[in-house]
Amino acid sequence: MSTTYRVTHRTEYHYQDDVAPSYSQLHLLPRDTPGQRCRSSEIHVDPTPDDYRERTDFFGNRVAYVAVERPHRVLTVTAVSLVEVDDDDGELPLYGNQPWEVVRDHLRDDVGAEVIDAYQFALDSPLVTTSPVFAAYALPSFTPGRQIVDAVADLVHRIHGDFRYQPGATAVTTRLEDVFELREGVCQDFAHVGIACLRSLGLAARYVSGYLETDPPPGQPKLQGADTSHAWLSVFVPDAGWVGVDPTNDQPVNDRYVVTAWGRDYGDVPPLHGVIYTEGPTVSLEVAVDVTALPGSDSSLQQQQQQQQ
Repeated sequence: MSTTYRVTHRTEYHYQDDVAPSYSQLHLLPRDTPGQRCRSSEIHVDPTPDDYRERTDFFGNRVAYVAVERPHRVLTVTAVSLVEVDDDDGELPLYGNQPWEVVRDHLRDDVGAEVIDAYQFALDSPLVTTSPVFAAYALPSFTPGRQIVDAVADLVHRIHGDFRYQPGATAVTTRLEDVFELREGVCQDFAHVGIACLRSLGLAARYVSGYLETDPPPGQPKLQGADTSHAWLSVFVPDAGWVGVDPTNDQPVNDRYVVTAWGRDYGDVPPLHGVIYTEGPTVSLEVAVDVTALPGSDSSLQQQQQQQQ
């Protein structure tokens, strides 16, 4: 069984003066994974772009490139995708009963192609640097001989409890060390903290961006634009592959998550990244995301049942 989601991600920039030209790189097109299939996707840009291209980046993510040459004061980018996600209750895999030290040593010693590919995610990246501080924070969860998935779940639980979700407390330029000291931030910050902790212990962890279907308040219809883009992390476990966990919500990744892209950290996969030429500043930025289970899919039926109760 599976659920099909319609994902709409709309971003609108307002500028004080004319912008000409503007160039943007977009990680807004969901990728295919073993449990996910992107059935269709398209990006609409207003003004109509003078150049639009798609490519696959180093990590296998789908990337779009947009160039708008004519002067404009408003730029709107809307991505619409239909994504089918296989049922998954988020239960962690049986292969996760390996002691975490065995996983660490396997990553260091195995020369198989899968492990070599995973090892790049055990190294420092531009936004996530390992340190004894992160290792010390992680160690209470990673006691000697503890099973890897139990240890990771406990680390995620502690991050969820120790850090406060506070939009606006940080920016994409905020250093990870400052986030760790502040103990507050947003989903990308919590994912970075978890990745830093795991890498500091010699484990491989990658940053994942995408979407999470959210529930409306009991008895109320779902609000349009209420969802947001989301970020979490996944850890490499031999024989089990990549295991996703979400520090922001203190849970394993399940079939309500839609994967867009993954990389070493946020800097590899920002939803929109670009360059503009103007003397005026950006006046406002508006982002609206809708993740909707289509009628007839499992998630949609569950929501209807909840609203009728």
